[in-house]
Amino acid sequence: MARARQERAEITRQAILDGAAVAFERTGFDGTSLTDVVRNAGVTKGALYFHFPSKEALARTLMDEQFRVAEGIAAVEDRGLQTVIDLTHRVAHGLRTEARVRAGIRLVIEFGSFTDPDPGPYDTWIDTCHSCLVPAQVRGDLDPGLDPHALATHLVGAFTGIQVTSHVRTGRDDLHTRILDMWRFLLPGITPAHRIPHLDPAGSLRCRTELGLPGPRTATTG
Repeated sequence: MARARQERAEITRQAILDGAAVAFERTGFDGTSLTDVVRNAGVTKGALYFHFPSKEALARTLMDEQFRVAEGIAAVEDRGLQTVIDLTHRVAHGLRTEARVRAGIRLVIEFGSFTDPDPGPYDTWIDTCHSCLVPAQVRGDLDPGLDPHALATHLVGAFTGIQVTSHVRTGRDDLHTRILDMWRFLLPGITPAHRIPHLDPAGSLRCRTELGLPGPRTATTG
């Protein structure tokens, strides 16, 4: 009986997050009311408050959802520059296919920009990239004179700008192509020439297979 209640509660919680994602993605934090959330989720306000004490708590949970894309990175033994390349494509795929990721990223940009800015989510992504770039440099995939933390900071900023521009211009239809371009332009400046052929800016074969992305020969730069 207790297990059945727990399962029902989790189903309700997930429905609330899905409903909130739709609302926040559409109208942002200030433009979304809890009435919008319960209407999208098909639950009562009482059920919403049982799981989330406020709209901000709900938003913060969705902001944290984006980091699920990077959950397995800490356990990867041979993480490096290709891991970061793949991560950018995985986040891009999440933005194109998952409302929760889109809502979370929109909320991060809103919370982290002008009014009471919160750098926390950006710092988390920077730390994640940095944890891959340090072993990449040891392996010889990064110029030894580069500062891995500075590069991680640049990558997070570049990706943020690229995904926003792609959203505005094409509804993110060209996001993987723009990420591919970013790496093609960037790699010659950060990677020794003899190591570039060992890296795939379109994503590793495993990454492309999992996400259903085209290979480097069929990816276009339109």
